[in-house]
Amino acid sequence: MATMESLIGLVNRIQRACTVLGDHGGEGSLWEALPSVAVVGGQSSGKSSVLESVVGRDFLPRGSGIVTRRPLVLQLHKTEGGIEYAEFLHAPKKRFTDFASVRKEISDETDRITGQSKQISNVPIHLSIYSPNVVNLTLIDLPGLTKVAVEGQSETIVEDIEMMVRSYVEKPNSIILAISPANQDIATSDAIKLAKEVDPTGERTFGVLTKLDLMDKGTNALDVLEGRAYRLMHPWVGIVNRSQAEINKNVDMSSARQKEIEYFESSPEYGHLSHKMGSEFLAKLLSEHLERVIRQRIPSIIAMINKTIDELNAELDRIGRPIGVDGGAQLYTILEMCRAFDRVFKEHLDGGRPGGDKIYGVFDHQLPAALKKLPFDRHLSQSNVKKVISEADGYQPHLIAPEQGYRRLIDGSLGYFKGPAEASVDAVHFILKELVRKSIAETEELKRFPTLQSDIAASANEALEKFRDESRRTVLRLVEMESSYLTVEFFRKINTEPEKNNNASGPAADRYTDNHLRRIGTNVSAYIQMVCDTLKNSLPKAVVHCQVREAKRSLLHLFYAQIGRREVYGFDYINA
Repeated sequence: MATMESLIGLVNRIQRACTVLGDHGGEGSLWEALPSVAVVGGQSSGKSSVLESVVGRDFLPRGSGIVTRRPLVLQLHKTEGGIEYAEFLHAPKKRFTDFASVRKEISDETDRITGQSKQISNVPIHLSIYSPNVVNLTLIDLPGLTKVAVEGQSETIVEDIEMMVRSYVEKPNSIILAISPANQDIATSDAIKLAKEVDPTGERTFGVLTKLDLMDKGTNALDVLEGRAYRLMHPWVGIVNRSQAEINKNVDMSSARQKEIEYFESSPEYGHLSHKMGSEFLAKLLSEHLERVIRQRIPSIIAMINKTIDELNAELDRIGRPIGVDGGAQLYTILEMCRAFDRVFKEHLDGGRPGGDKIYGVFDHQLPAALKKLPFDRHLSQSNVKKVISEADGYQPHLIAPEQGYRRLIDGSLGYFKGPAEASVDAVHFILKELVRKSIAETEELKRFPTLQSDIAASANEALEKFRDESRRTVLRLVEMESSYLTVEFFRKINTEPEKNNNASGPAADRYTDNHLRRIGTNVSAYIQMVCDTLKNSLPKAVVHCQVREAKRSLLHLFYAQIGRREVYGFDYINA
């Protein structure tokens, strides 16, 4: 018996835990794997009276229509003496010794979910009863099957109730307690009809006949009770409940039980079956069978529990483990999360995650395309070359080559490189900011700390701003260096002798001829192309050195300095 108590008690505790965690059944759920006894019957079949007879207490709400509107998980615990009392899962610190209060609490808790309407809900009520007069057993009282919706009920109430009942009895681990009134044809029993559909072999079904004492004179239910009218693998059990008159007179359950025993023992029809009739026999029969089923299902229950534990541990790993309350533990946790973010960010840059390739796209596509679009054709047009050289010569014409004119044309051309250089800096800056945002979103450890996310993002972006400013200064410096000192060797190779077929008599006449101007423009264009090729290589190096390399090395240095100062005052990140 001790083993039976521990097994059934263990399943009871698991069921209660499932309800607290919001598991009310469903494919693959732990609740689904737990054996249980589902009580099924039509309205007015005597279902509530059977449960009260099993418990030996009058505790269920009564009335017309649908009284049971939520599943009631009734867990019976046998105690060694002491007072009888009841506890609800939704009110764990309150003991009920007055069972009239239990009835009221069931009604109030039902109304709390369904309102005062006649609607139903699949959220169960958990009731535990502790008594020396019960056996260890768990029963699930379900709404009574009905055929017609009455006033105040949904038009789909018939289908809704059947779907709810089916969701319990279709489970392979469910034991079906099918209750039918003896004063109606068993062929019309709603409970038997449903049980036959979901358990055609009768392996999981226990049949209960109520109202045997209300059958017409001269008739009996022996064909059913002895398994001739409808055979099940388990024996049928007959029950005699209190009549409505006895309920109205508040006849106690112990007297009703005694009367039931006397009825079967003295009955000429059922006397030979009296040892396996009545509510007490039914309770023992169900308790012993439930214990056997639990024994058979232990391996699958353990496997399901282990699977659930693994899933919960994985969820804990995702949302993060508990954090210590002292400053050192909190600082350690924050630094660990920062390191996790830094790893994700570097994976984006180094190719483990997407995003870093966009930086290469800036250098391989955006920068060359921008350089190609620079307006050198307009700047080095014949008319502009003539204008710049004339202004540079002033009142004295150049003697051999217009050096000042060359310098002014080159300086003006080199100035155009600043735009693409700064645009490359800004493009890489935008990519790095986006990678910071993505990395924060992809760092699992940070997901439950929005304040920490915001502060890391703010510090990282502030650092990126500094890297961008330094990068901008560096690339502009590279462009300016090209203006500061021209490559002399390039110009030494240029043939500066007067062109053939030139009829001009001297430099003053030669300096503004079309051929001469074209030659100057061509020379400057060639020099600018050489500089352009140089900058195509040097600008990406400068940007990577100043922005990408620094982001990998010191992106969170500002944040580390901030938390170093905050350590004195405490951290508010992990409380957000």
